[in-house]
Amino acid sequence: MRIAMVGDVMLGRLVNERLRREDPAYPWGDVLPLFEQADLRFANLECVLADGGTPWPRKTFHFRSDRKNIASLEAAHLDVVSLANNHVLDVGVPALQDMLPLLDAHGIRHTGAGPDAAAAREPALLTAAGTTVGVLAFTDNEPRWAAGPGAPGIFHVPVRLGDARGQQLLELVRETRRRTGLLVVSAHWGPNWGVEVPEEHRAFAHALVEAGADVVVGHSAHIFRGVEVVRGRPVVHSAGDFVDDYAVDPEERNDQSFVFLLDVRDGRPRELRLVPTVIADCRVMRAGREARAIAARMEQRSAALGTRCRWLEEERCLQVPLA
Repeated sequence: MRIAMVGDVMLGRLVNERLRREDPAYPWGDVLPLFEQADLRFANLECVLADGGTPWPRKTFHFRSDRKNIASLEAAHLDVVSLANNHVLDVGVPALQDMLPLLDAHGIRHTGAGPDAAAAREPALLTAAGTTVGVLAFTDNEPRWAAGPGAPGIFHVPVRLGDARGQQLLELVRETRRRTGLLVVSAHWGPNWGVEVPEEHRAFAHALVEAGADVVVGHSAHIFRGVEVVRGRPVVHSAGDFVDDYAVDPEERNDQSFVFLLDVRDGRPRELRLVPTVIADCRVMRAGREARAIAARMEQRSAALGTRCRWLEEERCLQVPLA
């Protein structure tokens, strides 16, 4: 089985404007063939799909994309998206409530937000290559949006092992792993900038793996952070931005990321390949001349976490052995 994973996908603002005159596949540039290689495709949906809504008060950025742009998610053949983030309620609860059945109607599974706390923490369960795969998503962003017993919102969990909510998440991971052949945990966590991995993230990721996560894929930071291998399981501490219209910081280079391709054999992750990408003109493209330099930065950041990577020139990607 091969799983394709990417970070933040933001289809609002200028991307939304572009999609009013371009084909739904436009934001995905030339990466769709990579998605087509996979049995399962995952992304963090960093916006809400709705035609209306009221901007959340005292919030600087509001990311909303037209309902019709569900066709863009379909063009990428996305199987499951995380909604546990700090933009899914940007234009209010009714917009979220409008999007949930829209995703369902188009066969796109979702996790991390819902009409109440129980729904928000419910994992998405899918079958790929004959294996039941679970995807569980949480965020430490926007605590005011935490779903309650009768209140819509996100699955909010502080990234602190000493917090009862962190322990409840670990128990949910253990429970979900017993129901699945492979478990992916999506973490929308931490600050927007800085290549260093927060120590509390490393400790939390280790605990997630110990509890049964086979893959931890982090995002929220606008830049990519290193990959760590914990007991043979990959932890992508930050996948970075994948599609958006953001201004580019010339030093941090928030326009650079990867398609993360995970190969699973005999029920265990065996190899992770990272294909460098660049955002330009509201769409993602495979990196050209910059590819090796982007990969070198990931090599350096991963080495700081004890992970050795290898550049494969012919495939133009970075390889992380796991077995």
